[in-house]
Amino acid sequence: MVQYWLLKTEPNEWSWQHQQNNNGISQWDGVRNAQAQNNMKAMKVGDPCFFYHSGKSKEIVGIVRVVKEFYPDPSDTSGKYGMVDVEAVSLLENPITLSQIKQEEECKDFVLIKQPRLSVVPVPDNVWKHLCQLGGFSDTIS
Repeated sequence: MVQYWLLKTEPNEWSWQHQQNNNGISQWDGVRNAQAQNNMKAMKVGDPCFFYHSGKSKEIVGIVRVVKEFYPDPSDTSGKYGMVDVEAVSLLENPITLSQIKQEEECKDFVLIKQPRLSVVPVPDNVWKHLCQLGGFSDTIS
């Protein structure tokens, strides 16, 4: 069963443009929060993820999908943390701001709003479909 996710990144660290410039593939590394790590461990190949720019812009800008499941993060010398690989699927026609998300009734219980500092969050099916519609993206990923 497909699960949906949201991955947050500071655009000055790794942006949608960086993703595109890297042939659409990236290692989602550097995550150190235990809850975010557990979310990454639950990711399966093919799971779609919103690509969210944090920092000043605070908006969903694109969609990526998991292409490699959780594995050790070589930047972690303790051996405690891992990462996943994702590939670009699509830039959103209409980026979706955090303020828009907060105004949507369908999103009132969304973890992004409830735990705003968490960098990897699950997205319920109904929220995924609603946000895809707002962003101008068909929620079908091939």
